[in-house]
Amino acid sequence: MAEDSSGLLGDARRDKNRCDHWPDSEGHEDCRYRELLGIADLLVGTRSRADLFRNLAPRILELTGCEFLNFSLHDPRQNCMITHYWKRNQESGEFDAFAVDQCVSGWVWMHQEAVVIRDVEQEKRFPECIRILRNHGVGSYSMFPMTTPSERYGALGLGRSSPEAVSLEATEFFQRIASMVALAMENQEAHREAEEQRRRLQGLVAIEEELSASLDVETLAKRAISSLRGTLGHDHAALLLLEEDGTALRKCAIDSAHSTKFAAEELTRVPLQQSLSARAIETSSVTFWSLEELNQKKTSVADALRASGIQSLVNVPLLADGKVLGALNLGSTQKDAFSEQDSEYLQLVASQIAAAFRHASAYRENAQLKDRLASATRTLEGAFRVEMRSDEIVGSSAALKRVLDYASIVADTDSTVLITGETGTGKERVARAIHSMSRRNDRSFIKLNCAAIPTGLLESELFGHEKGAFTGAVSQKIGRLELADKGTLLLDEIGEVPLELQPKLLRVLQDQEFERLGGTRTIRVDARLIAATNRDLIRAVEEKQFRSDLFYRLHVFPLHLPALRERREDIPLLVRYFVEKSSVRLNRRIEFIPDEAVEAMLKWSWPGNIRELENFIERSVILSAGNVLKPPLAELHQEIARQGIGPEGTLRDKEREHITEILRQTRAFFPVRAEPRRAWD
Repeated sequence: MAEDSSGLLGDARRDKNRCDHWPDSEGHEDCRYRELLGIADLLVGTRSRADLFRNLAPRILELTGCEFLNFSLHDPRQNCMITHYWKRNQESGEFDAFAVDQCVSGWVWMHQEAVVIRDVEQEKRFPECIRILRNHGVGSYSMFPMTTPSERYGALGLGRSSPEAVSLEATEFFQRIASMVALAMENQEAHREAEEQRRRLQGLVAIEEELSASLDVETLAKRAISSLRGTLGHDHAALLLLEEDGTALRKCAIDSAHSTKFAAEELTRVPLQQSLSARAIETSSVTFWSLEELNQKKTSVADALRASGIQSLVNVPLLADGKVLGALNLGSTQKDAFSEQDSEYLQLVASQIAAAFRHASAYRENAQLKDRLASATRTLEGAFRVEMRSDEIVGSSAALKRVLDYASIVADTDSTVLITGETGTGKERVARAIHSMSRRNDRSFIKLNCAAIPTGLLESELFGHEKGAFTGAVSQKIGRLELADKGTLLLDEIGEVPLELQPKLLRVLQDQEFERLGGTRTIRVDARLIAATNRDLIRAVEEKQFRSDLFYRLHVFPLHLPALRERREDIPLLVRYFVEKSSVRLNRRIEFIPDEAVEAMLKWSWPGNIRELENFIERSVILSAGNVLKPPLAELHQEIARQGIGPEGTLRDKEREHITEILRQTRAFFPVRAEPRRAWD
């Protein structure tokens, strides 16, 4: 379109009002350049395009004396002109987008020439644009290209309310303003590119930090995906690894902002030839997909992508040492979201991820071994760990309270505890209570019954062994001591440890270090030791069946558990507790416990202690058909009669002998009280 020569080169009408504003006389030249310098300062100091236009529009309107101004920018994606306008009365807004070939600004942008319309009412070209100008009260209108030597941005339009010609000098001045605005926009783009470059470099550093924090492949994949979030403005990311045979891809990590359906679809094994990443993997190059190309791909993954709104996709191969490990896929709901300029950055990101995977694969065998060891540890802990608190030990007798008080005192320390007592008195339960009250309660509680393991295997079970240490040692084994590191190790039946193994155990207690069977590497542990036994260790030391140095090392804090017959006042509480426990487990409902049953239990000596009582109550619940406990009292009566008149003396004589023996074992001297008589109320 040719410019309006009658408007552009015609004579300008001069009156007083116009001379105050339009810089076309020599007297106003100094003022004009001062204003231009002010505008230049404004252009340099503004970083946002929206702020630039908003701050610049009033200054240009004031400088030129115009009532109307608009900035029209070319949108390359839609090939249209986007126009923002301002008026002297502070009204502002945005016009609907116009196709490039249907508006004044589009013509100026394409031809890079100014257009001057002296009288809008007489203008016949661009009817829709002219109609909008009339509606805004524009009588005359001029538009100038906003262009730099390297980029064409759009056009600057100026309008006055009355028809009027513009002098050549004013036209040149307006064109200079338009060029300055274009330079400011170019400067903003350069600043944005620098910021984007800085942000991407920071992203690379963040990705490197995330990837260096783990050697686990799955963790690496998740961290890599999360680190990428927001870096490239993508809506979907997937990290895929080639399987060993190279025929399929396995989805390691997915981050999809808009489609949970697609995320579920991606969590599958995809044959390589059906994957969108095949071309990138086969060519070892970055591959871009447009919406049209995605529409031509008839696979389940492509269908899921389209359904999730993805309109552009990029596949980046993961290359390490010349080998393709997989692909990084990024998708966006915007068209043409990824450009060729992004390739270099994407390849840097992919190389970081590939190097991390390569590094992790070198340790994969070790990681798998650790997983097996961790699994074994969890299995052992599941077998040996029971949620235990001291308030779960049933009883209110003075003897039991004294034991629990001592247990709570020693629990705060790391001292070795030696728990003694008859079988069935609850030594393991008290050991667990000590562990649960200690500062190690969040660590493992590992138990080893020294009497339940053959002598030849006890050393291996305690210290572990290396592969090939003996016949049948086909793999490395972690011992209980190592599993109890930072936690507590209970050595039950410590008196059954063979003499040849006792020096090694003594070394662990003294130095907290040992070697696995068949190994040469010294392993240090920090395990709190609790030992338990129903044997008389003092007699075993005297008979040379137990080392004295080991005994004194264990005998740091002795804790003797009284037999059930020594705390008969706890029997009613234990009976109720075990009745409720067995009823729940056996799906019975026992509501009443006969007095005669409790009286009979109070008279029995319970040589098996609490374990015997629990088993007796379980048998009683099984035999009870209704809601009343019906224990087999005939068994108790027969045993009571036999024990009470046996050749070895009365039951009370046996109790006295047993108490004396316990006092001798523990070297303790407590006044012996007469046994209280309790009735069942």
